[in-house]
Amino acid sequence: MISLENVSLKFEEEKGIVHILNDISITFEPGKLYVITGPNGGGKTSVAKVMMGIHNPSSGKIILDDQDITSCSISERAFKGVRYAFQNPPRFKGIDVKWFLKLANEAITEADISLILKKIGLCPEEYLERTVDAGLSGGEMKRMEIASVLLSKAKVAILDEPEAGVDLWGFEQLLNLIIQSHHKAIKRTTIIISHSEKFLKAADEIIVVANGKIQVRGNYAEIHPLIQEGINCRWRKVCLEEEKEDEIKCGR
Repeated sequence: MISLENVSLKFEEEKGIVHILNDISITFEPGKLYVITGPNGGGKTSVAKVMMGIHNPSSGKIILDDQDITSCSISERAFKGVRYAFQNPPRFKGIDVKWFLKLANEAITEADISLILKKIGLCPEEYLERTVDAGLSGGEMKRMEIASVLLSKAKVAILDEPEAGVDLWGFEQLLNLIIQSHHKAIKRTTIIISHSEKFLKAADEIIVVANGKIQVRGNYAEIHPLIQEGINCRWRKVCLEEEKEDEIKCGR
């Protein structure tokens, strides 16, 4: 179980202090699949990066299984079972696909690696020896990193816009793999940052983040009507009311 307790995040820029997250408290339970959605610039990816330790909160705590990990580094959190798949994955020179995926879990075999490559729509014979560098397209690298997270023994798997840069056919395969992997892991908490309606439908719970706050949460049946009714307009209204001096444009 991973929790955020009264977490705020702010950055100091030339124009002054910019508030990204505002006193967020939420608990993500084991075995559940969550989707965090909301307007661009609203703070949803920042929530994920604070959990992973990419950003350090200005205030508040991150708790993993009753342990305060707020001061832990990214590597320390990874060893404790928190894994993150970036929206734009990093590249690595000198590391081939087989080695890259085996780093996620030393216990996996080449047969396991070949199987997951097939599941993400990539031919093992063509990819096992390829290097995970600029020779791979953005969509190919995206699939590799997601496969790496899912192959790991992660307690908490955070996937930042897994559909980004992936073609429709590849997306369907990733969607199925993510859902199957989540249910197979049983106690894993899977957190997906996405606008995709297919992920929203698959979620146990949807969390809407806008203006650095959790605006609403619930299942698809509860949240979808709000989106249909024009919740973006309501977010814009909230932003203007709460941040009159900052020219915030939700959805930018």
